[in-house]
Amino acid sequence: MMSRRWHSFAAGMTAVTLPLLAGCDSGVSASEPTSGSSGPITVEVNQSRDQYGKQAILLQLTNTTDTILTVTEARLRSTLFEAEISWEPSGGSLELPPRQPKSVPAALPAAACDTSGGTPAELNATINYSMPGKDPVGASTSPTDPFGVLSRNAGEQCIATEAAAVATIALDPGLEVAADGRTAVVRLIITPATPGTDAQSLTIEAIDETTLLAQSTAGPWPGNVAVGAARQELPLTIRPARCDPHAVAEDKVGTLLPLRVALGDRKGVLKIAAPNELRGRIYDFVTAACAG
Repeated sequence: MMSRRWHSFAAGMTAVTLPLLAGCDSGVSASEPTSGSSGPITVEVNQSRDQYGKQAILLQLTNTTDTILTVTEARLRSTLFEAEISWEPSGGSLELPPRQPKSVPAALPAAACDTSGGTPAELNATINYSMPGKDPVGASTSPTDPFGVLSRNAGEQCIATEAAAVATIALDPGLEVAADGRTAVVRLIITPATPGTDAQSLTIEAIDETTLLAQSTAGPWPGNVAVGAARQELPLTIRPARCDPHAVAEDKVGTLLPLRVALGDRKGVLKIAAPNELRGRIYDFVTAACAG
């Protein structure tokens, strides 16, 4: 689960970040180097709520010198992913004032799901930068990932890939609102893969609530659902998890439903995103239910 601790970074604007913890066995090693280098620019990996739903991360770049540095590129290489994680400033360069961190977004490539679970992950970075009046240079550094963001994201990617070989799991775009408007029902549709494939067993052990949606006390969400050969529809009665004025306006991951699954002999979190049509209907429902 995501920790409730928030961490802030400056990147031309303030980014609210989640210290996301890697608590699941996802088939990739959760070990990441935690000691940084003493180079002119340090790199820390984190992830905001916005990036969490977009398979992206934040790179916090900190200038450790007393001189303005101009950064033109940052590249991370982790053995958890098939390609480099790269960032280039849209304006061609980014100025880093002395001792001031700035956070920049970077998209994640596909995870290397065949990575041995017993092999510690390796992580390194290359920063291209220049000092005033100097030619650009490239420097290597050892990034830190204090919240295990990379291992958690790689694990979730691999779980999603393996689960897709067993069944397609999606939320139906329809929403059935109760007569009193206080609850509604969404449907989780499970469609097994082609019969006869050598897929692993898949069990939905539990469905987690989100920052926006909670289960109804009168209709708790099902658990320990075994995915078999037949199509299944799981009705989920929902209610607003919060009714503060910014619940809908500031939502980033409230319609991203986390399923805790057991896939073969491994466990992890499978995130099911609401389609756009359903997302709008959920926002309308929460707004009306809270107003009532």
